Amino acid sequence: MTEPQPTNGSPPAGGSGPGSRPHSEARPGDPVRPPRAGSGRHGSSGSGRRAENERQDDRERRGDRERRDDGERRRRGSGDRAMVPPAQFRSYYGRPIVRAAPWEKDIPAYLFTGGLAAGSALLAVGGQLTRRTALRRAGRLSAVGAVGLSTYFLVNDLGRPERFLNMLRVAKPTSAMSMGTWILAGFGSLAGMAAAAEAAPLLPERGLLGLVRKMLPPVGAAAGLGAAAFAPALATYTAVLLADTATPSWHAAYPELPFVFAGSSLASGAAVGLLAAPVDQAGPARRMAVLGAGVELYHAHRVETGKGVLSEPYRKDKAGSWLRAARTLTAAGALGALAGRRSRVISALSGVALLAGSALTRFGVYQAGIISAEDPKYTVVPQRERLGGEVR
Repeated sequence: MTEPQPTNGSPPAGGSGPGSRPHSEARPGDPVRPPRAGSGRHGSSGSGRRAENERQDDRERRGDRERRDDGERRRRGSGDRAMVPPAQFRSYYGRPIVRAAPWEKDIPAYLFTGGLAAGSALLAVGGQLTRRTALRRAGRLSAVGAVGLSTYFLVNDLGRPERFLNMLRVAKPTSAMSMGTWILAGFGSLAGMAAAAEAAPLLPERGLLGLVRKMLPPVGAAAGLGAAAFAPALATYTAVLLADTATPSWHAAYPELPFVFAGSSLASGAAVGLLAAPVDQAGPARRMAVLGAGVELYHAHRVETGKGVLSEPYRKDKAGSWLRAARTLTAAGALGALAGRRSRVISALSGVALLAGSALTRFGVYQAGIISAEDPKYTVVPQRERLGGEVR
């Protein structure tokens, strides 16, 4: 009688009987795997199918062990290795994370005219102290005209004049806007009195107007000194106002931005003297032009190159074009101021270049801030860099 053959579902010869251990038996540490279809005791496939499944299980378990051992070696040798690529920053629905300043083009014009007023007041007091009549007159008239335009642009951006008056009801030292409003009002009053003194020669010498004619020069001199005292604050408070916002590229430039605006104010004030005063009286204006251009160009270079990713908005798109043009015009104006000591034409051209460079600086800085606020990159990347530095 022949030995009976194993039926479907019975263990094959050498199978998992008592005391035996099939080669596919799970070992400690191996992952638990569900049984394959057809490999149970009552499966429908034959012994060949079961043997194939067991061989495949062996291969998978060996692969798992090799991957696990390889991971252990890597951790012991060179630290953990990232298993996923670095995450990329993004914002909700692609919208900016920081809201851009809700200002219109009136504000960069307000920045420029305020700086021009401050520089002109310094030019006027220089002419007053050195007895250069043409330089003093040009500076005083330019200061009152520029501060008037600056006030107009500010009120136009606010929408209604009473909003500007309401800001004068409170003086808040911690608010750059509140302090700036008071600085603008104080400077404007003094600049107006100083400019009115220039009308004294037009008044009659007798009567009540004659008395006014005698009083205006000393009052104008005192007012001119007072306006010059307000001038540094007027030239730089707008830089503090911008840097005090959450706009990334403005806020990052807070150490240098006041110096950029101060230098720009000096350069624009000097331009008035180069345009209006005779060459023999324009000496203070020339020195002022060189000093202002040097301060502006040096600190603008630091802003455009020393703030990492936050310097990019100062070099791209319209902001970059305007600031490059501003650098060229400011440098050319300073050189022309030195070269045009005997030429009224060269002095006048230098003054035009300095005025244009100052205006483009203010518009370029303003536009760079808007660019940095609209792109989430300039908010997220610096934050991650700071957090990475703290972790290290």
